[in-house]
Order: sequence, then structure tokens, then C-alpha cells
Amino acid sequence: MASKNIAIKEDVYERLKAHKRGGESFSETLDRLLHELDSDWRTNAGFLTDEEAAELEAEVVRGLEDLGESFDGLGDEIDERLSGES
Repeated sequence: MASKNIAIKEDVYERLKAHKRGGESFSETLDRLLHELDSDWRTNAGFLTDEEAAELEAEVVRGLEDLGESFDGLGDEIDERLSGES
């Protein structure tokens, strides 16, 4: 496997060293940390423009309102069935 040498500040080295587990190499530590970062949805949360984010938020609100109405309707239907009115 090919390798590369990189220079990092001493304080960054110490922080990285603090994240090492057991016999983990620095390369393995970096790989694990980057994988954790890549799999965290918050890492990519800033990829929308303000307008796109507002549109997405409005769509989510509409979806939640629709879901609430559906649950209300189902609740009414269940109440009717339980009371024997249907």
C-alpha cells in the first residue's frame, strides 16, 4: 500500500493522538474519524442555498400537516368503529 507523509501542527497531532484507540495506527485513526464524519448527516447539511433550505423546510411543514390531518381522520374512524357507529 502506498503512503504519503504529511506535516501537521503539534496541537493537531496531540488532538489526533487523543483519538487513537488501542493499537490503532494514525492512518487507521484518521480513516475511522473521516468515516464517522462522512456518515454524519450534519456534515452535509450546508449544501443547500438559503432559498432551497426554505423550500425544503416549507415542504416538510406541509408534509407534517398532511400527516397530522391523516392521523386525525384515522382517529375519528377508529373512534366510530369502537363506538359501533359505522
